[in-house]
Amino acid sequence: MPIVVDIDVMLAKRKMSVGELAGRVRITPANLAVLKNGRAKAVRFTTLAMLCEALECQPGDLLRWEAEDAAGG
Repeated sequence: MPIVVDIDVMLAKRKMSVGELAGRVRITPANLAVLKNGRAKAVRFTTLAMLCEALECQPGDLLRWEAEDAAGG
């Protein structure tokens, strides 16, 4: 998928665990893991806003676009 989720990068920068972030954002650690690992098909703007607030960052710090490999990536 061309959208890459960099939540793990921000977690490391903030020295925060997945469990702590999930608690602050009020979602389950399992659902946060789905998002963090790039398996989510969608994310609500309210969830994205809570992630940004908890991690003190911008949406672009969490999500980025990467071109897919022309060979079928």
